[in-house]
Amino acid sequence: MEGKHNGSGLPPGFRFHPTDEELIVFYLRNQAKSRPCPVSIIPEVDIYKFDPWQLPEKTEFGENEWYFFSPRDRKYPNGVRPNRATVSGYWKATGTDKAIYSGSQYVGVKKALVFYKGRPPKGVKTDWIMHEYRLNDSRKQPNKHMGSMRLDDWVLCRIYKKRHMTKALEQTVDTHVAQTDVTLMGNDASEQNMSRFPRTCSINHLLDMEYLGSISQLLCDNSYNTTFDFQNAIGNAGTDNNAEKPQLGETPYQYMDSGNIFSQPMVLNPVYDIRGFGR
Repeated sequence: MEGKHNGSGLPPGFRFHPTDEELIVFYLRNQAKSRPCPVSIIPEVDIYKFDPWQLPEKTEFGENEWYFFSPRDRKYPNGVRPNRATVSGYWKATGTDKAIYSGSQYVGVKKALVFYKGRPPKGVKTDWIMHEYRLNDSRKQPNKHMGSMRLDDWVLCRIYKKRHMTKALEQTVDTHVAQTDVTLMGNDASEQNMSRFPRTCSINHLLDMEYLGSISQLLCDNSYNTTFDFQNAIGNAGTDNNAEKPQLGETPYQYMDSGNIFSQPMVLNPVYDIRGFGR
């Protein structure tokens, strides 16, 4: 919980995140005994005279949650049930009470409540939540106003509005799905490019492929005088003892570049179909 401004003299960056034990031992107990609290940032407000969305403006400290010291009145003159009706709705308890301990000492009780608009039993549930803290011996203290409707002089209330975690989760899932789609699109594009290169094909097929245009230009350029006779190469290899015999997957050829003659073997992948040579 962060202050709206520094009117209370708190240092910059101060955050108020007390535990349940600290709220009861250092704040509610001191308030009930008229002792000063460690920090004077919790105002005294009768929260049942207001609707929950009106309460944030009743305090100078708080952003997402707000703390108040509030009295509690009886619902019936001779009963011990508190009156939880407000201007346009009511607070309804939910769950079970939680006992608060300081070490091994039982010091107080924490109760959770939800705000409903309208009147029971047809109230409409809202997202406003309250945690009510009371001392364990509050009921044993003699009432200062005998015959009055006052049940407790002070309880400590923490009020906040529940966030929609479902919507945040859906946004997170949508973001993850979008990132996954982009990754899959990239993988599909890579697979598509790989699928364009056939596993088996003839030399004519390779020359017709647009992404092998540089090889086609290399073999068909007029500046080269190519001799590419596979059958003659094989025949000469059987009669010339000094000639280097071509290995499997290699076919020798010659070309002329600026008056220089180079002899370099051309390596063909044995996987490809070379039956197109010599046709």
